[in-house]
Amino acid sequence: MRTLYHYPLSPSSRRVRVALAEKGLEFESVIEQPWRRRPEFLALNPAGEVPVLVEDDETVVVGAAITEYLEDVHPKPPLLPACAKSRAEVRRLIQWFEIKFDREVTENLVGEKVIKRVSALGQPSGLAIRAGLANIHYHLDYITWLAERRTWLGGENFSQADIAAGAQLSAVDYCGLVPWSEYPEAKDWYARIKSRPSFRSLLTDFIPGVPPPPHYADLDF
Repeated sequence: MRTLYHYPLSPSSRRVRVALAEKGLEFESVIEQPWRRRPEFLALNPAGEVPVLVEDDETVVVGAAITEYLEDVHPKPPLLPACAKSRAEVRRLIQWFEIKFDREVTENLVGEKVIKRVSALGQPSGLAIRAGLANIHYHLDYITWLAERRTWLGGENFSQADIAAGAQLSAVDYCGLVPWSEYPEAKDWYARIKSRPSFRSLLTDFIPGVPPPPHYADLDF
């Protein structure tokens, strides 16, 4: 069986987990703490980063390439539009959330408040946390703008853009740091994401010593 090496609060890992579930692909889950830099894991990915997918035939696919690989090898159901113009827009949004949102929000909140704690790699930076709390409003404004104009973030159909955004927000929501009450349109969009069967495993994640808030797994939050 294919194996996914991942860390529960890694948004990139979450994105792959949702994509696998959307496509109905079973996998063995191996939780990897990348800061430990296990030699066996480094042999799979010298960068020492999750996620890493290992197929039955020992094919190894790493990071953002995994979702593109899955789309090529398992095209149904499609998670990218057929139209080249629409695919470009979805990929633009994937980059927005995988790179910009992650750098400006997730790393400053999840990275500082959770990852540093469980990895014992230093004390949280109050400056970084304040920056993350400020930056999330800008991103929720943008999600609201998209949700008001489109059925899904990338267009008419659910796509990798929604998965990328939901993966980031769900990690931050695990920390209870998303101001949902101020952004009802974004909250409604996230509620639809959260209700999808592919998202269920994310809602059962639990980091020892760092429990999620009560609303985290509540579909009627």
